[in-house]
Amino acid sequence: MKILMFGRGVIATMYGWALERAGHDVEFYVRPGRAATYGDAVDLDLLDTRRRVWGQRVVEKWPVRYREALEPDHDFDLIVLSVPHHRLAEATAFLSPRVGQATVLVFGNIWTEPLAAIGAVPVDQIAWGFPQAGGGFGVDGVLRGALLPSVVFGTFGQPPTERERTVRQAFREAGFRLQEQPDFHGWLWIHFVFDAGLHSQGLRLGSLAKLAGATGDLREALLAIRELLPLLEARGVDLRRHRGGVLPFRAPTWLTAPALAWLLAHFAPARVNFEAHSDLEAEEPREICRDTLAEARRLRVAVPRLEAAEPSFAREVTG
Repeated sequence: MKILMFGRGVIATMYGWALERAGHDVEFYVRPGRAATYGDAVDLDLLDTRRRVWGQRVVEKWPVRYREALEPDHDFDLIVLSVPHHRLAEATAFLSPRVGQATVLVFGNIWTEPLAAIGAVPVDQIAWGFPQAGGGFGVDGVLRGALLPSVVFGTFGQPPTERERTVRQAFREAGFRLQEQPDFHGWLWIHFVFDAGLHSQGLRLGSLAKLAGATGDLREALLAIRELLPLLEARGVDLRRHRGGVLPFRAPTWLTAPALAWLLAHFAPARVNFEAHSDLEAEEPREICRDTLAEARRLRVAVPRLEAAEPSFAREVTG
């Protein structure tokens, strides 16, 4: 399969590497002028857990190919669109006249209505998924992160189309286990407020990396997520369909906060993921918190912990 990763972000790079390792032909679309800045290889330091629970460390310089233009008559079979949620409208506006015959995998956070988020990209050419990986580029340019063994896929009330089944097969062949979410709409929004709760407390400390060893602050993060559950219900999410997913946030925090702290200290994939989120100027965590708070205010849902953390994410990122 010929695959175009849209952008060279953390998720695009990690999954592009995994897909190429599985025999697929992978390129990256980047903005004009970026290819020379990035160079012809990516330095990787990854914990790959697809075959081993505790992971296999991968340290290598991975040669990559970039393109800075995309014509409508391209021959890509799949375009993987993994961009911050607040950049999705811009990305789909760019892709809609250039999608050609490719399937577009929307692969990340969404806080708007999903079908509205894709703009003019034909809905019958869309597949929906969510990565189970994380990390960050260090100041030395090295991508450090953890690649988990599963990938989440879902649909909106319909069985997967032939295109969607083909995308799933590509990830399966790359060694990933597939998790199907029958209510993908609700699952996406639950994940979004999960991120908002964690980032609100991470930003208060300076970064998500500083949250990893702080049991008291992890407790505040769990409580912040709990306060956001009524917001999901106000938006129409049936939390009864996601009992297992929201149970950790409804359970007593004297139990869950120490358990989460232990996990981050002793389970290498989780620790590596958190520790890599050390960029004090990262834009996406602030945008997640801002948009969640704006929606809570619009719907008049009380979210006191997110409100209290607002000074840490209200400012604009400089540089």
